[in-house]
Amino acid sequence: MAKHQLTELPTGERIISERVPGVRSVALGFWIASGSRDEPSARAGVSHFIEHLLFRGTARYSAQEIAEIFDELGGELNAATSRETTVLYARVSDERLETALDVMADMIYRPTFTDVDLEREVVLEEIAMVDDTPHDLVHDIASEAVFGAHPLGRPVIGSAEVISSVSPRALASYHRRAYAGERLVFAAAGNVRHDRLVGLLEAHRHGDAVANGLSRKTLRRLPPPSLRFLRKETEQYHVCLSAPGIGRLDERRFAAAVLDAIVGGSASSRLFQEIREKRGMAYSVYSYASQYAETGQVGLYVGTREEHLAECLEIAAAQLEDVGSGHVSLEELERAKENLKVRLLLGLESTSNRMTRLGRATVTEMPILSVAEIVKRTEAVSAGDVAELAREVLAPERLSAACIGPEEGRFHDAVAHVNPALLRDAA
Repeated sequence: MAKHQLTELPTGERIISERVPGVRSVALGFWIASGSRDEPSARAGVSHFIEHLLFRGTARYSAQEIAEIFDELGGELNAATSRETTVLYARVSDERLETALDVMADMIYRPTFTDVDLEREVVLEEIAMVDDTPHDLVHDIASEAVFGAHPLGRPVIGSAEVISSVSPRALASYHRRAYAGERLVFAAAGNVRHDRLVGLLEAHRHGDAVANGLSRKTLRRLPPPSLRFLRKETEQYHVCLSAPGIGRLDERRFAAAVLDAIVGGSASSRLFQEIREKRGMAYSVYSYASQYAETGQVGLYVGTREEHLAECLEIAAAQLEDVGSGHVSLEELERAKENLKVRLLLGLESTSNRMTRLGRATVTEMPILSVAEIVKRTEAVSAGDVAELAREVLAPERLSAACIGPEEGRFHDAVAHVNPALLRDAA
């Protein structure tokens, strides 16, 4: 595997790249170490709003010109906001690198924040769309159930109240504080030379002040598990059982990946097989895991009709208890490991995946391990490691429950099969 190169500019930005021989594409990404958890409650959603406004025009390019240039390049240009990062990314042919980087750097460093009110309406429509999509919305409710009033419990997309009222001046001020200095990482992978990238990016810098003034609220004490229900006239009950997980620097993160694959992260996983394949009680059922700076979130989702709700949660609870009790066969352990290893190797065939690996790790201060090291650590995970972690993070008494559906009483009856204490606490 090619070795990456890293350079830090005098202004604090870091440039990391990996040359991939034999390809004609280059994946580019500007990564910002700021997401929804870094926002004060009065500005909830501004990171996502700013991400949208990057496309609305810069000092040198209008919104239409940005769209037209990337259409002519035949490349893709997109962006995303998470709880801890924001990224603007693209993939183009190697011969169009300079044009793509020129436009993207202008979007990052010099957005004009024009048409704010027009884009405000777009974001409000996006919030309304999520509200109308219960299998997405329930994950926001689950995060609130796990993290309570902490910023990690808020939706990344923000609230309609904040988006409706935040001013262009406030948005520009937040951008200046977040999009510069050591908070910014530029990552690239593909047919590209590192020194050329450094020169191109330096040309867009003019000795701007280093970013400051943003502070991240650390989660010092976990709130107790809680219950959340949102009544909607849906055909299914959309349920998440969720709990705090481990931080991204925790050495058990490899065991966590194996645990997720066994519980619900693949077609042969326990939840998929027991609930969907053997009983036909759900179309969508899976587990998930997110890792943040000092904590994480683990859980499972199932969407099912009323007559299957209680049994689905009972099966899920039984499977979590079974894994935690150490009943993990050598066969499923090895299958989960192979799944993770092959997905890693296949992903490295994509320059976009390679860029994302470099950018995300650098902006979140994660070590960039070689493929051989990742495989070695994955192979070292034992059935005992998986069971021990399952007992810690997925114990019934740690689980919060969130649901969107037509009848709260039905949901409560089903939760009684998982964590009865939630009902006593909610009473």
